[in-house]
Amino acid sequence: MEQSTEQTTEILLCLSPVEVANLKEGINFFRNKSTGKDYILYKSKSRLRACKNVCKHQGGLFIKDIEDLAGRSVRCTKHNWKLDVSTMKYINPPESFCQDELVVEMDENNGLLLLELNPPNPWDSEPRSPEELDFGEVQITYLTHACMDLKLGDKRMVFDPWLIGPAFARGWWLLHEPPSDWLERLCQADLIYISHLHSDHLSYPTLKKLAGRRPDIPIYVGNTERPVFWNLNQSGVQLTNINVVPFGIWQQVDKNLRFMILMDGVHPEMDTCIIVEYKGHKILNTVDCTRPNGGRLPTKVALMMSDFAGGASGFPMTFSGGKFTEEWKAQFIKTERKKLLNYKAQLVKNLQPRIYCPFAGYFVESHPSDKYIKETNTKNDPNELNNLIKKNSDVITWTPRPGATLDLGRMLKDPTDSKGIIEPPEGTKIYKDSWDFEPYLEILNAAVGDEIFLHSSWIKEYFTWAGFKDYNLVVRMIETDEDFNPFPGGYDYLVDFLDLSFPKERPQREHPYEEIRSRVDVIRHVVKNGLLWDELYIGFQTRLQRDPDIYHHLI
Repeated sequence: MEQSTEQTTEILLCLSPVEVANLKEGINFFRNKSTGKDYILYKSKSRLRACKNVCKHQGGLFIKDIEDLAGRSVRCTKHNWKLDVSTMKYINPPESFCQDELVVEMDENNGLLLLELNPPNPWDSEPRSPEELDFGEVQITYLTHACMDLKLGDKRMVFDPWLIGPAFARGWWLLHEPPSDWLERLCQADLIYISHLHSDHLSYPTLKKLAGRRPDIPIYVGNTERPVFWNLNQSGVQLTNINVVPFGIWQQVDKNLRFMILMDGVHPEMDTCIIVEYKGHKILNTVDCTRPNGGRLPTKVALMMSDFAGGASGFPMTFSGGKFTEEWKAQFIKTERKKLLNYKAQLVKNLQPRIYCPFAGYFVESHPSDKYIKETNTKNDPNELNNLIKKNSDVITWTPRPGATLDLGRMLKDPTDSKGIIEPPEGTKIYKDSWDFEPYLEILNAAVGDEIFLHSSWIKEYFTWAGFKDYNLVVRMIETDEDFNPFPGGYDYLVDFLDLSFPKERPQREHPYEEIRSRVDVIRHVVKNGLLWDELYIGFQTRLQRDPDIYHHLI
């Protein structure tokens, strides 16, 4: 019988901003006074991990292990079982269990929540044993970025189709040249999965082309707090068969094929990932999730694919002032990319998929105005990640090229089969060397002279509509030209989010301050269409200074 209950999250413990600030490096013990339940929180420089303070053996309580000089393990008071909280693996007895992790999430005030997913492993509902696959029965073809075309028996499924135009206003462009038949491939799909609302996954220019041919194509998205298609009506794209499905429930396509959408543990309001299962063989696509399903994922899947590149943020390239020298930014980027590379390699080692494919990172800042970003925003090399994985495990790796096809049946039977991966024909164009900028820049430029910006009253109306207030932050917004110099006749104004006022000068009280310079065409397009500021920040269309250097994640 199919599982009928949607996967939910339960808040087990809340820590105040003060308690979060006072967390010490290493092991921290907490008790929820209202429930009497105990928890362990492990803090390291790179991450926070948490679990219930309950031993898996007979439910004993853990205390600090005085024999552990490194400060990473705890000892059960019942039978002296030991748990390494930095890895969530039991070290005594060795190779016995892994501790079930809780989801660690920061709240809007920089407090912290410990969440439990229920059920934690929903894919175990109605398990199916893998059946032998015929050659050619399951084929995965890479198109671009995060877009894969899956042949699963007599069904076709496509992930995250971004195949034309830019993403994030005008900041991201496709690195790879899609196969020439990409539109036919989309039109032949039986269903399309779109992971989240960011425009390198939800591409309205791509979907507009598709809707012109197949407006009723079935599209599936997760039931996120921020709906994936929140802006569909305004986009003008005529899609008529969008299906919002609950988390953690198998969606049956036919007798052999089913899929399940899962939420991200760090951004459950918007990010999702997916497990596709055909004849008992699982394909795991974690997409952009920071901690997919709170860190709990199926092991030994047939194929796993994930992001790898980094660079999907305006930080730190668009920041200046204080510590943000070019040398600091370069070192930060180098360190962060290496950390991401090692994290992905460790994740693959832990999950032990038969095959791993790095994708969802093949974009480039190709517009001439973003030359500085392109030069400084270095990204990880997928081959470097795959080589790192090969050193630490027996996992087969695949660096995809547009039009390349992996035959899952062949690869599972014999990874050395020369027909297991069919590369695109010789002479196929792999990398784009030109982009059709003008049609998309014209759309942005059309907003600059829009009538609503003739009168400054739009400022109050816009920020009142946005509804963000009661937060001690003052922002100065400056409209600029391409080079981030003040735009002639552009607006330069202050917003005080404490009371949502628009003062002429900065308030006398102590307050965090942020100066945001935004290219006029993009900021006015975002305002006019009520779009997310991700278009500005992730799209590299701003330059920022802040005092003090504090991250305000709600802005």
